[in-house]
Amino acid sequence: MTDAGLIEVDNPSSVMLNGRPIGVPGSVVVSSIEGTRTILVELQALVCKTNFNMPRRTSVGVDFNRVNLIMAVLEKRAGLDLWGYDAYVSIAGGMRVNDPAIDLGIAAAICSSLNNKPVGDKTMIIGEIGLAGEIRGVTNIMQRVKEADKLGFDTCIIPKSNYDKNMEKLDINIKCVSSLTEALGLL
Repeated sequence: MTDAGLIEVDNPSSVMLNGRPIGVPGSVVVSSIEGTRTILVELQALVCKTNFNMPRRTSVGVDFNRVNLIMAVLEKRAGLDLWGYDAYVSIAGGMRVNDPAIDLGIAAAICSSLNNKPVGDKTMIIGEIGLAGEIRGVTNIMQRVKEADKLGFDTCIIPKSNYDKNMEKLDINIKCVSSLTEALGLL
């Protein structure tokens, strides 16, 4: 919305990623499908020692219960000790994302913040996490990877079950993972 009325946004992904901090722990880029359009968004997590008996969990733009579920899987399947830490997860830019394809991004952002190690600024992460710690395939994978390629990302972490030979034609490094521990090992 401008002074002259509504104008078209040519590339919503670039708008959503505008001003994204580079080299900051807890910040990752994920892909969401809104209607028929792929939008890349920044997902942020802040994990810090708690001052209370019960750690605080907060999420903005992401389902609160989904974040808690992912944290439980991180504790059980990846061996992370999150009990003594507060965790805050947010989608930058005020969007609300309800796409299970961002699960792996949530886990990566939490681990990145916990370990104080940034994820590569040209890396996009896609994947749904199952309760057994497996990385499940997502819909519209080529559309998501093409959007990352178009915006200049050089690495895309995707579920192994979603790999497509046509991805080799793109100018992006595809890393396939089948488990949460395998994915976190790449970061």
